[in-house]
Amino acid sequence: MIAIISDIHGNLEALKTVLGDIEERKIETIYCLGDIIGYGPDPAECLDLVAERAKMSLAGNHDHAVFYEPVNFNPPAERAAFWTRLRLDEEEDEHRRNQRWRFLGGLNPREAEGDFLFVHGSPRKPINEYLFPDDVYTAPQKLLANFDRMECLTCFCGHTHVPGVFVDDPYFETPDEMGDSQRYAIGDEKIIVNVGSVGQPRDRDPRAAYVILHEDEVEFIRVSYNIDVTANKIRENSQLDDFLGARLYEGK
Repeated sequence: MIAIISDIHGNLEALKTVLGDIEERKIETIYCLGDIIGYGPDPAECLDLVAERAKMSLAGNHDHAVFYEPVNFNPPAERAAFWTRLRLDEEEDEHRRNQRWRFLGGLNPREAEGDFLFVHGSPRKPINEYLFPDDVYTAPQKLLANFDRMECLTCFCGHTHVPGVFVDDPYFETPDEMGDSQRYAIGDEKIIVNVGSVGQPRDRDPRAAYVILHEDEVEFIRVSYNIDVTANKIRENSQLDDFLGARLYEGK
């Protein structure tokens, strides 16, 4: 089994809770699909944990923005990116500071392993392109173009913070539509699996989200964590917009 996490966004409380759940399930292999940092109050600590625990980690658009430059970010996201950079630079331990920056700068935009492709955004634009559930109605050609770019049958992504499975009809199936098991069988069809967000869910469910890749199916997992801890840290940080904490309670 492999646990696949994404979009932690500096939410240490959510990350520690998810890692605890993964450990309880005796899953030893973890993949991270990016956006370890950005928005949240504990970027350094989240980088350390992911570097330690994840076998594979990818670059998300916020990771990329902090290392290079935030482009086309809204004002709260841009401010959070600049503050995150400052937070990492303020580390007094030179070895730890350099280690974090090397890890961040070494993140790849995509990885392929066997029959699976792993990206943050989409198969054709692995860092920045969003695949929204509504795209099945409003932008079906975008989805079909991404399926055409897939050389494998299954792609895992994050970025939108909304878990579920795209099929090339196109159609988007939510975990709730999969019944009580919250599992989707991997077959001979091409699918793109959004694993959801650990640190900032946006599907109206505030619980942290991740998936477990079994031998022939994907299982969607939700875990409750203490939102107050993260929200209070955001409110106490003058460089982070209060909205970034308030939205955690509503999962949006």
